[in-house]
Formats: sequence, structure tokens, C-alpha cells
Amino acid sequence: MGLTIADEGAMMVAMSHQSFDLEERTAHFAQSVQLFLRTVPRNAANAEYGKQLIRSSGSVAANYIEANESLGEKDFFMHVKIAKKEAKESRLWLRLLELRGDAMQEKTCCLLIQEAHELTLIFVSIAAKQGTRPKNQEPRSKNQIPNKG
Repeated sequence: MGLTIADEGAMMVAMSHQSFDLEERTAHFAQSVQLFLRTVPRNAANAEYGKQLIRSSGSVAANYIEANESLGEKDFFMHVKIAKKEAKESRLWLRLLELRGDAMQEKTCCLLIQEAHELTLIFVSIAAKQGTRPKNQEPRSKNQIPNKG
């Protein structure tokens, strides 16, 4: 017997917890949401919530990628804060979806809500570091090796 879309979605969420690459984790979240929405009952409310959920979950990933390609520290933190806002919004849309009472569907939705919450906490932690670098210290690029001399 093959996997259902809900099974695949649950597996993608579980796999994202094994990834420490936040860009990859946010992309997995958006993909998991997309797979999950294919299983949700079609009605007027879910159609609107689903559209919003697709936008916000994808925006989490897009804004974190933008943060990593930022032009400076202010730009970086602005995109991190937007990613945090979009993760919180994704959690809301997931809560509002009308599910049909299917146990696997509800479990997948709960996993996605938990992932949105964890991403929110990660972005809160990153954003809290804004302004903690001394003014005269230059930001270190990802590829720069610290000076040991």
C-alpha cells in the first residue's frame, strides 16, 4: 500500500526536524503545507484560508533566504522579523482550517502547527540578538575565518 499525501506531509515535517539548515527547514515547511492542503476538504472557508496559508508558509522560507542575502545588519533583522510574523500567521491559518475529523489529517495539521511555532521561536531568538554586536565591530561573513592572531 502506497503513502497518502497526508503521510508524505507528516514525513516531510518529521524530516525537517533532522535538518539544522534553517533555509532547508523553512522550505520543507512550505512544501509540507502544500502537500497537506491537497488533503483538506474543499469549501469556501478552506479555499481562502488555504490561499493565505500557501502565501505565508512560502513567505517564511523566502524571507529567511532574503535575510541570508541581506545588504547589512538592519536588512537581515528586518527579513528575520518578517519571517517570524509569517510563521505566526501560518499557525493561525492552520488552526482555522476546517478538517473532516480524519486522524492522520489532524495529526499532520498538529505537526505543522508545532513546526510553525518552533520556527517562530527560532526567529524570535535570532531577532533578539539585534543590536548586541558592538558598534565598532564589523559583521562577519559566513565564509570569513576568525582572526586568531
